[in-house]
Amino acid sequence: MQNTDTTKYIIHSKINADGIIERPDIVGAIFGQTEGLLGSDLDLRDLQKTGRIGRIEVSVAAKGGKTKGNIFIPSSLDRVETSILAASLETIDRVGPCTAKIEVTQVEDVRATKRRQIIDRAKYILTDMFDENLPESQEIADEVRQSVRIEEMQYYGKNKIPCGPNVLDSDAIVVVEGRADVLNLLRYGIKNTICVGGTNVPPEVAELTKKKTVTAFTDGDRGGKLIIKELLQVADIDYIARAPDGKSVEDLVQREIVRSLRQKIPVEQALESYSIKGEAKPVKEEKPAKTGRITRLPKRKERVMGEGSRPSAGVQKMGKTADRSEEEPKQVKPARQVKPTKTEPAKPSRPARLSPQARRFKPHSDALLGTLGARLLDSKDKVIEETAVRDLVNTLKETTDSIKTVVFDGVVTQRILDIASDKGIENLIGVKKGNIAKSPATVNVLTASDF
Repeated sequence: MQNTDTTKYIIHSKINADGIIERPDIVGAIFGQTEGLLGSDLDLRDLQKTGRIGRIEVSVAAKGGKTKGNIFIPSSLDRVETSILAASLETIDRVGPCTAKIEVTQVEDVRATKRRQIIDRAKYILTDMFDENLPESQEIADEVRQSVRIEEMQYYGKNKIPCGPNVLDSDAIVVVEGRADVLNLLRYGIKNTICVGGTNVPPEVAELTKKKTVTAFTDGDRGGKLIIKELLQVADIDYIARAPDGKSVEDLVQREIVRSLRQKIPVEQALESYSIKGEAKPVKEEKPAKTGRITRLPKRKERVMGEGSRPSAGVQKMGKTADRSEEEPKQVKPARQVKPTKTEPAKPSRPARLSPQARRFKPHSDALLGTLGARLLDSKDKVIEETAVRDLVNTLKETTDSIKTVVFDGVVTQRILDIASDKGIENLIGVKKGNIAKSPATVNVLTASDF
């Protein structure tokens, strides 16, 4: 009916004639009666030759000696020219031998019609033709990652313990609870993981921890705490990291995993919360070893030299009288109930044990108390660097500065003591001493309680 590439509008009109007329009569009347009416610029013949007016379509029907029909004229003119052309049709009052009347009923905007068709069709396509089960792009990516993670997962030892592909080659490993934890860490590119499968730690994992730098990464619940206690007894771990309270490692996102691993603490700092505190009550009844000695230390500083005291914490009063009979200088204590109390604040025995140089570290020790921080001092007691206790081991290993003193708010362990000896550090000041098998003669070890 019209050239769809150029047609902008379609003029709809209806014709009523008093007599029988046919299509050629109507088309001839349109061209003949509008010729010269609108000037040469809007002459229908010229417009049709140039393609600005399309083929005129006419549909008529005769009934009872009268003819009715519709006329459609496609136009690529602009809105104004199309309106003028449409109005000119209504000037036709005769077709052939019959009187006739033409009335314009509508000027259709073809582009608007196409837009409505596009909208309606798009609605149908969107609601009815799309596969509802088609996954989104994120779901596709997650599915691909999941398949890659499963392919990357390997198994260690005869018990086929789930682990990451880099466990054997990496110098450091992360020990987690279960297979789902390993998968979640693999998802974010952490491939040096291995799981223990519960509180019963496999012997293969315990043996592997002796050869690697180990970080225990457990859930933020009571079960995770029990697994750490088990690892402290049967394995050799260096750091402890926990998921946020109430969350599991398998449910963490990348940001939470990175934050938890960055907040790991050395195992020496965790001993108090995972073992010492838990055994404090029973020690008072029977065991005077490790923890019992620590709990009595503040009350019996003056008798550190006599470690052979055998009485338990429950029989301390009798032990004191027995020790008094063996050690003559301790007879100052009975005078405690009379006026010689003024002699005790001076406590001349303490300055005799501490060198005058050691007293200069007391301000640093007091400033760090409760901060879990550490200070590295030079030979003039000036602070070279400050760091967190959890990073102290790595800092001491990597530093190239001439450090003479380390003051930190933590436990003096055998590991830190050995590193201090290797680095030529002369003074090591901590909160208290851990289990030290050998103490180098070149390192002077002091604790906060000695001040």
